[in-house]
Amino acid sequence: MSLSSGIKTPAQAISSLTNKWGWFIVLGILMLMLGGIAFGNLLFATVASVYYVGITILIAGIVQIIHAFSVQTWKSFFFWMISGALYAAAGVLTFLNPFLASSIITIFIAAALLGSGVFRMWVAFQSRSVKGWGWMFVGGLITALAGIVIAIGWPVNSLWILGMFLAIDLVFQGWAMIALGFGLKTMRG
Repeated sequence: MSLSSGIKTPAQAISSLTNKWGWFIVLGILMLMLGGIAFGNLLFATVASVYYVGITILIAGIVQIIHAFSVQTWKSFFFWMISGALYAAAGVLTFLNPFLASSIITIFIAAALLGSGVFRMWVAFQSRSVKGWGWMFVGGLITALAGIVIAIGWPVNSLWILGMFLAIDLVFQGWAMIALGFGLKTMRG
């Protein structure tokens, strides 16, 4: 496929975005406002996060159930059907009991942070001969400590931790969109 068939190069794609720089700023401001709202009510933001995860799991389950009818063997059919039914049930349960779901998700996040942090510290320690390995070790240590702090506060912190992550993400993404918008404006000339 040649570039003349309508596919833009990265430079052409960025150039076409320069005319839309204002939309990035508006989107960034909207995300900042939503982040502020989320910080103002972390419980609501946690429930919104859980519902987002729940709808994603529910859709995945439905797709797997539909896929089950397209497989050729009974063994595969039952595998996909049971897998899809379990996914769909998990999605429905997040809507029926979002606080239980937030508790489960929070402990999984704690375990993932702890495991990831320990692994990064191990990789850094194995890379002691490389200049700057200490930064990777410190980053892994901070990640592991975040996992420990979340685990120590569990299950009470599961009422607000997901909401806080959502709020932080919205604020940082908002600032990133605003910076990108102003960057595109300066490229426009």
